[in-house]
Amino acid sequence: MSELSADEAAELTGRLVALDVSAGARWAVGAALDAVRRAGPGPGIGPGPRPGDAAETGDPTRRAALAELFQVAAWITFDAERHDVSQRLSRRALDLARGGPDGPAAVEPLVLAVRSMQEEHLGRPAHSLRIASRVLSRTGLPGRVTAIFQVRAGRALARMGRGPQALRALHTAAELLTDAPTSRDPAWAWWFDRQELDGHHGLALAALHERETAAELLHRAAHAEGDGPAYRVLFAAELARVLARAGDWHETDTVVSALIGVVPTVGSVRALRAMAGAVRLVGHGHRVPRRTRDAADHLGRLLRAEADRDRPRGDSRAHPDRAPGQAEPGKDAVAPRGARRHVGGPGRSVRR
Repeated sequence: MSELSADEAAELTGRLVALDVSAGARWAVGAALDAVRRAGPGPGIGPGPRPGDAAETGDPTRRAALAELFQVAAWITFDAERHDVSQRLSRRALDLARGGPDGPAAVEPLVLAVRSMQEEHLGRPAHSLRIASRVLSRTGLPGRVTAIFQVRAGRALARMGRGPQALRALHTAAELLTDAPTSRDPAWAWWFDRQELDGHHGLALAALHERETAAELLHRAAHAEGDGPAYRVLFAAELARVLARAGDWHETDTVVSALIGVVPTVGSVRALRAMAGAVRLVGHGHRVPRRTRDAADHLGRLLRAEADRDRPRGDSRAHPDRAPGQAEPGKDAVAPRGARRHVGGPGRSVRR
């Protein structure tokens, strides 16, 4: 196993970020797992570092670069719904980010932001809130970092049914976002913008059963002008689920029909699974118009076809309601032509 230098780790991280932003986790997960194997990953991924290794006691620049690499890989595996691997990678990123003599590396809050979101996603909002609250209790947080963790807290509180507290947290995040970024805000916070806030605000309101306003915010997030990271197709997928749950079949039909055209290019496995959830809701709905039911059936067939295409060779198990997964570990998936046309965006430094 080779030992990556700080520059090599940073180059790998940049390539992963560019691939994930433009195409998504579904196409980036193989490259992410290869990268962390090269870096000397932690338990469950590879041999891991030994006491005295340079990553543990040496150059702080290299340690910070490796922390960023593991953080990006943890994010990608999260969006690919590879949660056990993602959590191991984020623990490794935290070990590296916190292991230096000069205090935590700048990427440490980003690792925790992803962990907090992942806990909420997995149905553990109390754990999510605990992570967010601990970060928010720190003094001297930059404005963008505070706003991000207010969103994490708001999402968790909404999932727990604590509406007024959730809305206060989201309002605080919105106020902070009106301030221009400062030199204290970390470079990795580039993705936190109005579109991101609208999407998470909409998801929080959906958890609070305020579906009309949730749908408005998710629609705004899904149709914002300009390019954004590939995972933001999630907001359109969640919009379909909110509308179907509300029984608004006309609007559900509009959104589902639009999603049909992008399924093969979607790189977020979370988004694909949200689409599958919308399909199930239509299938179980009452007085669903034939047109809407046909559109949902079409979307469901496409999702199953993508799942079959993505399944590693030799895996004959059928998952009729499971959205597509990812390429075989250690092998890059090839993003289809047009993968950037609905979600494209430039590569950046360390991301969420």
